[in-house]
Amino acid sequence: MKHPITATALRKKPTGHPKAAPTWPSYTGTSQLVGASPSGKVTVYVDPALGTPALQNAQDLVKDADRVVKANDAIFGTPGGPVSVIIFALGGATDGTGGADHNGCDYNVGNAIEVCASFGNSARVSALFEAELSECSMGGNLCGVSTGEALSRWCSAVIGGNALSDFATAPTWAQDGMPDFVNKTDPTDQNADSTGCGMAFLSWLMSKGHSLDQIAPAMVALKGAGTLADLYARLTGDKAANAWPAFQAAIANLPNGVTDDDPFAGAAQPAQLTHLAPWNAALAGQVFAAIIGDIAGGKNEHQIVASVRAVLAGTPAKAAGAKS
Repeated sequence: MKHPITATALRKKPTGHPKAAPTWPSYTGTSQLVGASPSGKVTVYVDPALGTPALQNAQDLVKDADRVVKANDAIFGTPGGPVSVIIFALGGATDGTGGADHNGCDYNVGNAIEVCASFGNSARVSALFEAELSECSMGGNLCGVSTGEALSRWCSAVIGGNALSDFATAPTWAQDGMPDFVNKTDPTDQNADSTGCGMAFLSWLMSKGHSLDQIAPAMVALKGAGTLADLYARLTGDKAANAWPAFQAAIANLPNGVTDDDPFAGAAQPAQLTHLAPWNAALAGQVFAAIIGDIAGGKNEHQIVASVRAVLAGTPAKAAGAKS
């Protein structure tokens, strides 16, 4: 039975001394307290000027925040600290395309998180929240470099059910000639080519059975100077020098090339599906059914990947991309 969730009016502020809103990275308007998640670890505010649609986003995040936090902690293998979130028209957008922001990649200086409102699509808000929360769990080690940005986006994709798919960067990297950002790390998180290379590379590693909860701690341990080749060596036991040629060969064997951030269907691996939002349970079932059917039919790995991609492509888009 379906139970529609609608936004409800904010209650009158309690008397006494309510918790003051933090200083946000850029937002300077009124911060209306909406509530805290059941665990108390996530406190959510909203710009009241945006009305009921933004309030709905905020109330939905209050309910979903603990799921996101739990999944994020499981991926990084460490418990995170308390955070506050403000939902507003970041960059003037109310469809999520304004992205998200925070001041630093730990729970001390980065715990005041800004998230763009996404009217009618709260899944997007949760995914944007995770993009920043994941960076807090990096302990300052990967912030501002291409490897950290790729990891952040992958955490958001897995925990947020690929709700930020239309900000994909791997196709841009492919179209620009696939420059090698496996053997070097780009000292920026704003280059679509280096981020896109990271997205495709992590997709490949996950398709080979290396789960995100193995990848994330390894990347944090390697810190900002670590490369994706170093990550490959740590996870596989193979030489770092073999990472780029093996990755290139895998790309060359893709039947459809690089058309999104998950060309190897790494997100369809069982270890990643455990982090999916509840509203993606049906999609997970479709993916498993496609895989089992193809295996029973004797199809090869590329045909199986194509079937999984077909299932994902046939699912209505949930959201758009993140700026983190």
